[in-house]
Amino acid sequence: MSAFDLQRDDFGHWVLVMSDGVRHSPVTALRAYPVTSPDGGVALMDAEGHELAWIDALTDLSPPLRARVLQALSEREFLPVIERLESVSSFATPSTWTVLTDRGTAQFLLKGEEDIRRLTGTVLLINDADGVQYMIRDLAGMDKHSRKLLDRFL
Repeated sequence: MSAFDLQRDDFGHWVLVMSDGVRHSPVTALRAYPVTSPDGGVALMDAEGHELAWIDALTDLSPPLRARVLQALSEREFLPVIERLESVSSFATPSTWTVLTDRGTAQFLLKGEEDIRRLTGTVLLINDADGVQYMIRDLAGMDKHSRKLLDRFL
């Protein structure tokens, strides 16, 4: 059994219920390392930014509690993962990219090559002209067409 539970109140806020019955509301779930370790290190924070509970690994939680924590995380985070590059308007920047993400098809403007950052050997973070960040989790695992397009910008 966990030392806490995560529930919703009547207003839709997340409530942290500790094992001794103490309730904290509203709470926010934050990943410590959202890109490099998305399944590890999650903090549940109060409205003032104080850590109320720490989760070493999401796999340590029961499936129902893990699902609620993941839902709380997804409501706060917006980091679409690019699965495939469909097209780019030009190999010079600025260029318009059409991509398939884990959230559907998206189109964005890449202002310059400096907006593509390599976080690790295979993980890229791309910032579009509107400030939205997109991630490529595994550059080497992408299809040949996508890698060929990306090579022009890296």
